[in-house]
Amino acid sequence: MNRTKGDEEEYWNSSKFKAFTFDDEDDELSQLKESKRAVNSLRDFVDDDDDDDLERVSWSGEPVGSISWSIKETAGNSGSSHEGREQLKNRNSFSYAQLPKPTSTYSLSSFFRGRTRPGSFQSLSDALSDTPAKSYAPELGRPKGEYRDYSNEWSPSDTVRRLRKGKVCSLERFRSLQDKLQLLEEAVSMHDGNVITAVLIFLKRTLSKEILFRELEVRQIALRHFIHFLKEIGDQKLLLELFRFLDRTEELALTHYREHLNIQDPEKRKEFLKTCIGLPFSAEDSAHIQDHYTLLERQIIIEANDRHLESAGQTEIFRKHPRKASILNMPLVTTLFYSCFYHYMEAEGTFSSPINLKKTFKNWLGYTKKRAPIGFHRVVEILHKNSAPVQILQEYVNLVEDVDTKLNLATKFKCHDVVIDTCRDLKDRQQLLAYRSKVDKGSAEEEKIDTILSSS
Repeated sequence: MNRTKGDEEEYWNSSKFKAFTFDDEDDELSQLKESKRAVNSLRDFVDDDDDDDLERVSWSGEPVGSISWSIKETAGNSGSSHEGREQLKNRNSFSYAQLPKPTSTYSLSSFFRGRTRPGSFQSLSDALSDTPAKSYAPELGRPKGEYRDYSNEWSPSDTVRRLRKGKVCSLERFRSLQDKLQLLEEAVSMHDGNVITAVLIFLKRTLSKEILFRELEVRQIALRHFIHFLKEIGDQKLLLELFRFLDRTEELALTHYREHLNIQDPEKRKEFLKTCIGLPFSAEDSAHIQDHYTLLERQIIIEANDRHLESAGQTEIFRKHPRKASILNMPLVTTLFYSCFYHYMEAEGTFSSPINLKKTFKNWLGYTKKRAPIGFHRVVEILHKNSAPVQILQEYVNLVEDVDTKLNLATKFKCHDVVIDTCRDLKDRQQLLAYRSKVDKGSAEEEKIDTILSSS
């Protein structure tokens, strides 16, 4: 078939197949060179004075002129012609398996470069990376003293000093009893309560109770810390065993008595308090334990009776003022206020009577001392103007603190007993003789003065 030159060119240009040309093998290489020229042309936009601050990089992110860049460039130039022929040869049999493996991101220059200088351009690989730049410079060796923080070479004194500084360290390496006791003695010598407690916790966990109690008995400072620690954590069982071993009977009894705070049921608490009455308390504490048991017993009786009266609705005071809370386990003052509010008019023989409560628990309620803002000498004068009996006058004359004022008021208002008792306390025989003439002859006051004079 004969074709003209024009038809032949039209055929080849319109066909989906292209004629073979030798220029195709250089397309990718030429594109790479164009890209390099574009990068190198960037230096035209930077002043010549800043050339020293620029860092030229290749497409792999390596600074131009570095050791690794020079090695790669030399290898690339020697194999460029061979690679071009291989690309042309394998063009039609191209596959993903034949792609060259990416070069490692850890280059020789990066190990010595570290972070880039302030103001210098960042390498292309660093710019495309999501993670911050890392420094791969060799780490200098740590001082040997720092490595000892992670070892088990500490002595008891070193360990205690580390604990005092708040550093974490293990005490498990101290296995023998001698090492553990030396550790405790070092902690006590530091006078640091936290360190002593930390060592005591270790000893509590690693020693038997018999050995621990025996060693603490001869170390009073550590013993006090250990008792305080047991009270803080609420280990009542071990605390009781310790007091029993030390033969501290009173502390043992008080610790046992404190257990009632954990009992909420009133009946069970009452029975527990009953078991505490026979414990070896002091005389004063024994009286308080007995009163505590009696108070709770009364509260249980009053509470049951008042609950019944309130539910029946037949008592006026409970209808007008319904109870807002129970009196069980309440203090004595609260119980007395409750009794005055709901049972004020009851006879003394009932458990809920205020008078009965005051007489039963007079040790707890104590005694009140009279006070007068205007002074008791003024109170005596007011009482005399209002014709108060002599017994009342004598009671308030005795409350006057100044002795001379007391004698003058007693003499003025004829409070004979006050005058006689005051002169006796002052051992003033002459004043007693002078006052004997002012009382009636044959009276009880004259006989009292004669008795005092004869015995003095």
